[in-house]
Amino acid sequence: MVTAIVLINTSQGRTPEVAQALIDLPGITEAYSVAGSYDLVAIARVRDHETLADLVAARVQSIPGIESTNTLIAFRAYSQRNLEAMWDIGNPEPPK
Repeated sequence: MVTAIVLINTSQGRTPEVAQALIDLPGITEAYSVAGSYDLVAIARVRDHETLADLVAARVQSIPGIESTNTLIAFRAYSQRNLEAMWDIGNPEPPK
């Protein structure tokens, strides 16, 4: 499984319709309207890199209203539980 974070800039006023078009695409699991340098953040989860390339280059970038994208490919996923366990390794229990 390949997970990617797609950072998206949209044309003014087009963010809601672009978000809807994104979540209608197979492989896009979530879309967030955000503040900052980007208008939307989409999470893509697909089987392999070829599918990701097709999804982003052919499908996402062809959605009307998208001006630019920047795709980040995840190497590893860390959950809150994983991070807590990592910090607990080798640490003795605090004295009571």
